[in-house]
Amino acid sequence: MKIFWTKEALFRLQDIEEYISRDNPIVAIEFVDKLISLAETLIDNPDRGRLVPELSMENIRELLHKNYRIVYLVKKSSVEILTVFEGHQLLKKEEIIKGRN
Repeated sequence: MKIFWTKEALFRLQDIEEYISRDNPIVAIEFVDKLISLAETLIDNPDRGRLVPELSMENIRELLHKNYRIVYLVKKSSVEILTVFEGHQLLKKEEIIKGRN
């Protein structure tokens, strides 16, 4: 199983790091590294995340870390990280579509 990150997901990680670094740059880097590490665990167990409540699609799942959601698409031989965002927000379907282009 391979992990691929969409442009949308990478932009979101960058935004998260920039936001947290306003208060503490070291914590920001560590937090984003933790999100990436968590996503990498999907290599061995892609179905470990829960179904995304807004979509209820078997192949689109999410991992939760603190107050962030890592949304991903499970494919036959890969996992595609679609987006990462704060958990208090609802997933916007257009972000998934935009992220896959």
